[in-house]
Amino acid sequence: MKFSERLVMELKSSALTQKEIAEKLHIDAANITNWKKGTNIPSLEVFYELCKILDVSADYLLGLSD
Repeated sequence: MKFSERLVMELKSSALTQKEIAEKLHIDAANITNWKKGTNIPSLEVFYELCKILDVSADYLLGLSD
């Protein structure tokens, strides 16, 4: 499973909205939309924070583990 697919699943199960997550990451919500579409990926620093916010491992989001 691709990063974008895993991200969509985790965002759906998150108690936070996409806008709230974007605010916590100090980015525009459009960035998250682009990640979900697979047209862009987050920087390493933002990816790290995203994993912490969603409470998932980097390996899981990257599709390296289940």
